[in-house]
Amino acid sequence: MKKFRFTAAALAAAAVVGASLGAVGDAVAQERQFISIGTGGPTGVYFVVGNSVCRMVHKEAAEGRKKGRKHGIRCAAPSTGGSTYNIGQICQGELEFGVAQSDWQFHAVNGSSEKVTNCPGLRAVFSVHPEPFHLIAGDGANINSFTDTKGKRVNIGNPGSGQRGTTEVLMDGYGMSTDDFAVATELTSTEQSQALCDGKIDAYGYTVGVPNAGVAVATDGCGAYIVNLTGDVEQKLVADNPFYAFATIPAGTYKTTGEDVTTFGVMATFVSHENVAEDVVYEVVRAVMENIDDFRSLHPAFANLNPANMIKDGLSAPLHPGAEKYYKENGLM
Repeated sequence: MKKFRFTAAALAAAAVVGASLGAVGDAVAQERQFISIGTGGPTGVYFVVGNSVCRMVHKEAAEGRKKGRKHGIRCAAPSTGGSTYNIGQICQGELEFGVAQSDWQFHAVNGSSEKVTNCPGLRAVFSVHPEPFHLIAGDGANINSFTDTKGKRVNIGNPGSGQRGTTEVLMDGYGMSTDDFAVATELTSTEQSQALCDGKIDAYGYTVGVPNAGVAVATDGCGAYIVNLTGDVEQKLVADNPFYAFATIPAGTYKTTGEDVTTFGVMATFVSHENVAEDVVYEVVRAVMENIDDFRSLHPAFANLNPANMIKDGLSAPLHPGAEKYYKENGLM
């Protein structure tokens, strides 16, 4: 059975990562190039991924030093709507890179879901961390399976987010619609935990790396808990789709996680477009891979990243030629 497990090393307190947006110095040999990376909500791991990539790119830049890559790249990673939004903006040429769930990468390339832009030009760059789907229920909500959300107030996520898409996949699998909920809200990942603690909703679905500060707001702050999702629908999703696997959220991850929680999940992937210049993608990949130890230190979810796995796990789009060039030069392919 396909399964992700998060090790103890990945369960340390979440590191705070600032967006490193220092300018490339005047000594660069090439004309400056500006790239934008689509991320997610500011409390989510996608935001950390994008800004960590920017940090590595700027670390590699010459910036007036004698040593460094004179690539002239300046990088920004703003908060966005999430996976499907990022893919749509990449395909429209508004973003050069983005973070997206592995399932939406698959559907975008193959045109197999109306929930994401059909984008045959989408290209894989590397994968990052596993992301289990969390069904988080409020203290006393009496929710122990996905079908128990019927008649409850449920946040299905903002349009354009991966969590919204995955929640809808589960709803389809169980033959449910928003009419089955007492209320279906469209709060962002930044808003949902506080809404749960304030008693405005009973539960929400969230696809995110482990651990997550936003989840801790609900679990550690007001006694919310994560529901096991191992029913027939989840079993079929994992069996039928290469981009899903079962995941374990270990006991002790959060205050209310007294036992291991089993659910299904995806991979967070870093993607681009075939129209983005090969040398730009090459430099971004090089910056991350040449500084992988520093990258791992920027969030507990990155602790066990392995380049050999990052170039294949969860990647269903063709590799961008710039990424493939780096991997072949360095014996990874």
